[in-house]
Amino acid sequence: MEKNNSVCEQHIFEQVFNTYSKGIRNFIYYKCGDPDQADDLAQDAFVKLWNNCTKVPFEKAKSFLFTVANNAFLNDVAHQKVKLKHQKALVNDTDYENPEFKYREKEFQEELNNAIANLSEKQREVFLLNRIEKKKYREIAEMLDISVKAVEKRMHGALKSLREEITFFK
Repeated sequence: MEKNNSVCEQHIFEQVFNTYSKGIRNFIYYKCGDPDQADDLAQDAFVKLWNNCTKVPFEKAKSFLFTVANNAFLNDVAHQKVKLKHQKALVNDTDYENPEFKYREKEFQEELNNAIANLSEKQREVFLLNRIEKKKYREIAEMLDISVKAVEKRMHGALKSLREEITFFK
């Protein structure tokens, strides 16, 4: 994609959408835990980009999208506490696995999900972006508009909390 291109051009907008839509959707999903809300807010961010395409330079499109999506999320939850809803992990249903192993694996997954849910929103967000999305601290800092040190501090707190909560590590 060339920097001189306008986001108002349909093919450029489509490239921006194809490049960033999944990342924005996952970014919001990790904040709220609701896939429908994440889809809606990501879509709304792209609608706002299209409506403001003449005001948003191509180089700022990514930042604009993440900022708009994050602000929309914050507006949605201004007066309510958000709790992450966890989906049960799919257990491999192969017959050759030991039933005790399956049971312990399910138990550990539930304990891990609960421990992640008990993290602060900021810690959970950084933890999931890094460990699930495989984002580097620098990328997370850019997405959240915070310093890399702040990302490191949140991750340290998240890992410390998880170690304390999960009995496997005790």
